[in-house]
Amino acid sequence: MAIEYRWAEGRNDRLPALAAELVRRQVTVIAAPGSTPAALAAKAAITTIPIVFAIATDPVGLGLVASLARPGGNVTGVVTLNVEIAPKRLELLHELFPTATSFALLVNPTNPALAEPVSREVQTAARKLGIKLHVLHASSEPEFDAVFATTTQLRAAGLVIGPDPLFNGRIEQLAALTVRHAVPAVYQWREFTAAGGLLSYGSSVTDVYRQAGVYTGRILKGEKPADLPVEQTTKVELFINLKTAKALGLTMPTALLVRADEVIE
Repeated sequence: MAIEYRWAEGRNDRLPALAAELVRRQVTVIAAPGSTPAALAAKAAITTIPIVFAIATDPVGLGLVASLARPGGNVTGVVTLNVEIAPKRLELLHELFPTATSFALLVNPTNPALAEPVSREVQTAARKLGIKLHVLHASSEPEFDAVFATTTQLRAAGLVIGPDPLFNGRIEQLAALTVRHAVPAVYQWREFTAAGGLLSYGSSVTDVYRQAGVYTGRILKGEKPADLPVEQTTKVELFINLKTAKALGLTMPTALLVRADEVIE
């Protein structure tokens, strides 16, 4: 078996051309894990080659599949809860800073399939909590520094980093920036906290990718995407980095520590 790798380097505008190239090479299956724009580009490029996605948004609403139980067509995959629980990440920061009135959210505007629902859900949560939410944008790595500087200028108590493939590929850099700018931040993957981020709350990236790989393997062995129901991850975990908390001068509430699946010291 040969694997053809293609990477848009965080530039979603390059994805349609990359998907078309894979179609021309007549690959047996296209795996597009961790990227809603990649899954949509593959879906738009071909209706016959099987496609396996791993995304955080509703695949039915996006038109990727007819239904979760009966995908139909040539597409199936795995869905995480990382959009639905984005408001919970804001609540975790609010639990840390109960008197704060201002927080920030980072999204990638070139990925509206994720940025728009996440912004909407977190804004709704902010209104319920009676706090102001500043929605900040970054669509490339050079913009990260400005985001953290703006968060500080706005006097936002903390930053929720929205789910996005661009951010997934730069977890260590984002974690380092949170410490350098003294910005308490929360992300979806444990890897962010392990790299020095303060909090992470979400599904397991390894579990999600593993399931996408299992489906890809089953298709290579002859099964059809239409017969493979879309998998939904249900496990959600909380991770806390106490070393980072101390560096930021924070005392983590006991109630938060006892709920953590892992405390990194």
